[in-house]
Amino acid sequence: MVYETGNRTIDDALERVFDGETLDRTDGLALLAQPTGELAEAGAAVRDHFGDGTVDACSIVNAKAGNCAEDCGFCAQSVHFDTGIETYGFLGPEKILEAAKRAERDGAQRFGIVVAERGVSKEKRPEEWAEVIESIRRVREACDLEIDASLGILTEEEAAILAEEGIGHYNHNIETSPRYFPEIVGTHDFEDRVATLEVAKEAGMDLCAGVILGMGETPTDRVDAAIALQEIGISSLPVNVLNPVAGTALGDSSGESESEDGADITTEEIVETVAVYRLLHPHARVRLTGGREVNLSSDEQHLPFEAGADGILTGDYLTTEGQSPGEDIEIVERAGLEPNREVNEFDPAAVKARGTDDTASLGTAAGTATSTAEGARDTTRESSRESTDD
Repeated sequence: MVYETGNRTIDDALERVFDGETLDRTDGLALLAQPTGELAEAGAAVRDHFGDGTVDACSIVNAKAGNCAEDCGFCAQSVHFDTGIETYGFLGPEKILEAAKRAERDGAQRFGIVVAERGVSKEKRPEEWAEVIESIRRVREACDLEIDASLGILTEEEAAILAEEGIGHYNHNIETSPRYFPEIVGTHDFEDRVATLEVAKEAGMDLCAGVILGMGETPTDRVDAAIALQEIGISSLPVNVLNPVAGTALGDSSGESESEDGADITTEEIVETVAVYRLLHPHARVRLTGGREVNLSSDEQHLPFEAGADGILTGDYLTTEGQSPGEDIEIVERAGLEPNREVNEFDPAAVKARGTDDTASLGTAAGTATSTAEGARDTTRESSRESTDD
């Protein structure tokens, strides 16, 4: 036995994970019922055993904003909701490259080109597809970054082209469990998301697929989502927490929950879920992403990393602001970890020294579409209280 917490359920699971066994749904449900502190210790132990002691940072650019025909209840970019966001067509290679250079400067190891719509279609919009490919090439040539993409549903031909162009991870979140998915999305099925992930994987790309917590799902749904991701086979698991945006289905209903500002989830539940995901996915990067600033105070954001998380989305999100990259590095270091510098040897001290003023003047990688809906920004939580992709 490599590590013991004194909790028989947790210690048995740990021993099996260290022996190379994959835990199942029954294990996940049993673990989620264990005390938060002991679960966090176990998650950290698994991360320390299989990981490299670093937290990998990725950054994204909102390459095309708004006017999406899908009705995802959390998304500020859907045409089904009036959120007041700025909308625009594909930014083009030059602006994508500018965003990538900011991401590199800010210490990101990965840079994701994101288009929130059903799919960037080579057949239906060939000019836009060509711009996507040109953007990938320019970033690859000019920056020391791994390039990822999130372009919606893919055909086999499109996936093969993206893989050949050097896309490392393809992101397509499953959002929640198969059971609860229809409560969140009505214009496509859970199976549609899985099918695109399978196409991307078959083409040779690694998979980045995760969830949004706090959308009204049950703890069992959270485990079932992780099991679905096991079956798909992922290497990066982004854990978003709902940041309710005014005008969206979930934003307008969030005031009815116990948590008026953030998601319907507590700090303890976030930490417990991250720890269980770490045990269920011992070899993946469990990445804390959108919504953490809204649902965790500045004195709490290190806790998921102490529970086994080893990845972060730094900078702004698609339509909501993030923290400065320097603040993210401080969170990582507070958890006793260090930023990953495998892809580019940036200086963490220099990133922290720039502070928030530099971020405001130069912009972070994703800061391209901001929500102007009333109350969309007014969701900062008090430190005494227990995101989405957007």
